[in-house]
Amino acid sequence: MTTANPVAAKAAPPAKAAPAGTVEEARLDGAVPREILRRSGFDAVGPGFARALRGAGSYREAERAVVRHGEGLWRRAVDRVQGRGPAGGNLDRADDRPLYWARLAMTRELRGWQPGFAVSNRARSTLLDRLERTSRGQEDLDIPAARAAGSPGHRTGRVLMTGFDPFTLDRDIRIGNPSGATALALDGTVVRTADGRRVRIETAVFPVRWDDFAAGTVERALRRHLPYVDAFTTVSQGRAGRIDIERTNGAWRGGFGDNLNVGRTGLVPVEDPASQPQWTRTSLPYKRIVETPTGRFPVYDNTTVTEIPAGGTAPVVRPDGPTDGSRARAGGGGDYLSNEIAYRATLLRDRLGLTIPGGHVHTPVLEFDRANTTEITDPVYERNRADIVAQIREIIRTAAAGK
Repeated sequence: MTTANPVAAKAAPPAKAAPAGTVEEARLDGAVPREILRRSGFDAVGPGFARALRGAGSYREAERAVVRHGEGLWRRAVDRVQGRGPAGGNLDRADDRPLYWARLAMTRELRGWQPGFAVSNRARSTLLDRLERTSRGQEDLDIPAARAAGSPGHRTGRVLMTGFDPFTLDRDIRIGNPSGATALALDGTVVRTADGRRVRIETAVFPVRWDDFAAGTVERALRRHLPYVDAFTTVSQGRAGRIDIERTNGAWRGGFGDNLNVGRTGLVPVEDPASQPQWTRTSLPYKRIVETPTGRFPVYDNTTVTEIPAGGTAPVVRPDGPTDGSRARAGGGGDYLSNEIAYRATLLRDRLGLTIPGGHVHTPVLEFDRANTTEITDPVYERNRADIVAQIREIIRTAAAGK
């Protein structure tokens, strides 16, 4: 890689001070993240990226390094989970946590990078954004826009599935997210539906951060792809011991702290708020999904919401969905970012005039063995994760049938 021109570096105005690290990045210094990175072999990701940044002699070279290493991290994580290449350590291959912690090691390096040429805070933010998107699979979605879903010659369908990073890390820093593990396990895989169709699953993951959602990260990743898929499902971790197909999503943020320990309360911020509905609804075939045996966890059609009825002032829980004219306070999936990604994706579906199946699936909580309060993994944890991944795969296969 080209090194910096010493004359140009000397003549350039001094680089602005690098932004301080984030709350997420600070957690990297804990023993558990270090052990996850070491045991997965992902502990070399951050230092390798730092070397690439130091070798960049210009902003464009730095940008190329960001894209190459971001895309490389996503592909490495997918390949590891799907059994390709070396396992890179003695941590279970199906684990989603190395991707999360390695990405944070990279963003921390980029945030603290001091090149020999001027980089504005805005330019650094652009690089950070590109790193986030490439390392989450959002620029890796193989959904050709040249062919319409269901058109002649469309031999293999496409289903778009999204997952999330681990969260509530201050409660237990060991945890992973089964939706993220599912995204890594299913990305690029092909399933055959009950009606004989071949469907390729394309996946991406999203941060657990309110402000990223307000900035439009969901719409930017999904808008150009939704018209060309046969179905989509947003997936997140939900309740213990059960899977929920969330019937209704609400336009309300409840304020629970995100991975930056930030809370946001109020109406979900979207483009064109004047036409924003209080509720959106799933178009997944929930009845078929609930009735089809897909795995060991019971699957429910969840219709409960919390609303402020028309003319009222106090929230009311409605087991059968919202009433006319009500204001949302929680969808079936609650009032956190799982509800919000479902709301945003289904609102985007409606605003694009699409009739494809789409909605939210809540996985069971990924639990450790009850006797394990310190170790980063155990056989119960790994079996629970494997069973959740397999069952979500079957739910996706069921949802895509008959399109």
